[in-house]
Amino acid sequence: MHRPFRRRVVSLLLGLSALGAPAAPQDAAAPFAGEVEELRRELESLRREYAERLAALEARLEALEPGKTQAAAAPPPELVPPPAQVVAPAPAGPPPPGALPAYGAVTPSSKIFNPDIALIGDFLGAAGQTPEGGEPSLEMHEAEASFQAIVDPYARADFFLTFGPGEVGIEEAFVTFPALPGGLLLKVGKLRDAFGKVNAMHNHVLPWTDRPLVTRNLLGGEEGLSDSGVSLSRLIPNPWLFLEATAQVYQGNSEIFAAPRPRDLGYVGHLRAYQDLSESTNLDLGGSFAWGHNDAGPDRTTRIFGVDASFRYRPLRRAIYKRLLARSELVWSRRQDTDGERAAFGMYASVEYQLARRWFAGARYDHAERASDPTLVDKGGSLLLTYWPSEFGQVRSQFRRTRLGEGSTHNEFLFQFLFSIGAHGAHAF
Repeated sequence: MHRPFRRRVVSLLLGLSALGAPAAPQDAAAPFAGEVEELRRELESLRREYAERLAALEARLEALEPGKTQAAAAPPPELVPPPAQVVAPAPAGPPPPGALPAYGAVTPSSKIFNPDIALIGDFLGAAGQTPEGGEPSLEMHEAEASFQAIVDPYARADFFLTFGPGEVGIEEAFVTFPALPGGLLLKVGKLRDAFGKVNAMHNHVLPWTDRPLVTRNLLGGEEGLSDSGVSLSRLIPNPWLFLEATAQVYQGNSEIFAAPRPRDLGYVGHLRAYQDLSESTNLDLGGSFAWGHNDAGPDRTTRIFGVDASFRYRPLRRAIYKRLLARSELVWSRRQDTDGERAAFGMYASVEYQLARRWFAGARYDHAERASDPTLVDKGGSLLLTYWPSEFGQVRSQFRRTRLGEGSTHNEFLFQFLFSIGAHGAHAF
């Protein structure tokens, strides 16, 4: 106890003892009326200080006790006496379930009507002979704006808008209901189909500047399998591995499918299995199926089958900034045309290795027949080097060599700048 504070307590006790003495005549007590009021005010001040110190000590005790969920980043209140008229706020406990987060001094109520907003820029450059021809040497390839928020305790909404050269579109816009009966998860809106791995990825998530040839030849290119519909997913409990099944129904209009009649819907199914092989390695396997009508005729359909595999190695105990990601997809297309069915096959295989904290190197091999003419086979190979200045930006270079089915060979050097601002959500694992 500090000496000034101790002297105040002693003087207060002496004053109280004087108050407890036998009452003096009214004429004698009159000179002490001001001192009595002063002692009472000082007594109230001491009571407040003791209450504030007690609250501070209780908060510090709760922070030191094991098993508490209170945020560790908040420093314990100092034991310096605050001003007499300022009451220290009660220590903040963990937020209730479902509460919106607060950042800094912002109260949770300020986020109720404001979604998480992010903007991502994708700038591309190319030098050399492009397979398609006519591609610009410098291009703001895409800008994506995302708006994500919790609608209520039972739903959340995600909107992704894209702005390209001369066009504006909806990448995805859907609402998710994660707590349906039976352990079901429902998505409704415009979605990228759950076919394989690459089709579901946005451009800025890809580990390359472009998409594999199999995506362009058999899955509709950059837009890919994307349509308005309903998606239903469920985890399949079992004692061996993570298993998830997804069934989707779409309008039936995309780069691959066409729905001449309202009843000509498209259907997609996906089964994913995941297993940790060790504390540093894991394996992710998937099987996909898509069916729908095409533009060859009202009764012509296209069936697509796919298999994907991803192997990850990341020894966190020995090397935080070392990891390996190997991925491959195989796709079979069966398209009914006016003169019969055309069967085409395509695949890619890629590997990416983290060299250091900010540096990544990778390679990819492409092989894809064309759905319109399977006798034409496109092949390609790429080497990549990526630098991450921070988690909000990437600089990527890629050397791509492509041999088209007609026999021409194209060598290109591509580079990409990715930059983002805002609270963009975590990418799918």
